[in-house]
Amino acid sequence: MQHANFVKSMVEAALAEDIGSGDITAQLIDENKEVTARVITRESGVVCGLEFVREVYRQIDPSVKIEFDALDGDRVERDKVLFRVKGNARSILTGERTALNFLQTLSGTATITAAYVSALIGTQSQLLDTRKTLPLYRYVQKYAVRCGGGRNHRMGLFDAFLIKENHITAKGSITAAVKEAQKIAPGKTIEVEVERLDQMEEAIRAGAHIVMLDNFILSQIKVAVIQNAGRVKLEVSGNVTLETIRDVAKTGVDYISCGSITKHVKAMDLSMRIL
Repeated sequence: MQHANFVKSMVEAALAEDIGSGDITAQLIDENKEVTARVITRESGVVCGLEFVREVYRQIDPSVKIEFDALDGDRVERDKVLFRVKGNARSILTGERTALNFLQTLSGTATITAAYVSALIGTQSQLLDTRKTLPLYRYVQKYAVRCGGGRNHRMGLFDAFLIKENHITAKGSITAAVKEAQKIAPGKTIEVEVERLDQMEEAIRAGAHIVMLDNFILSQIKVAVIQNAGRVKLEVSGNVTLETIRDVAKTGVDYISCGSITKHVKAMDLSMRIL
């Protein structure tokens, strides 16, 4: 699905969920009243999701005018004005919560991503996201990760192989799983999750492009980097936190994936006020 169509469909569903048969509270306001409102952030962070704001008001009332004071990917300080809206009061208030829900959720994702990326400065490691995203939000959360300076892992089950413990058990061995993957989709990236160094060696010999070191302790990661000697890309995953990610990166691994940046989302604190 094209990006614009995806945004459009998400906003349609969100507005239907919120408005239902009609915004009865907005009917308290005179139908012809015009107002100007502004949205500010109550905390510092990285902005993401402004196109959703635009689409919300396009669908509710195209006559509402929006003036943005920030762009997706901008780092902003507390009390920064993100945008202003001018137009029919009912329309502005009806769209307020849906617009801010998208904006604060995606900005929260971008903000925590940026914090993890900042911890990697000066190392060769790159931060990756995972498939541990909010249901139906994967596409846009992965966009938010990019706005925060991170990189996307595979989008889903269709664009790359990630052979995990249960796949290996069901297939019989790492080698058998990798060889079958090569037959199924030649040219697709093959990544193998391993729990021991001997499994890493088997994955490399079988032809894996990336080996994921799952829940390895720091000393084991260091040994794995030396033993791998640059033959394949190495990724570390499992319980990596903002406090530990730099130590992991200093081992020399290529990638560090963190599900928490999209799974444990803390929304950015935003506020709309009519002037």
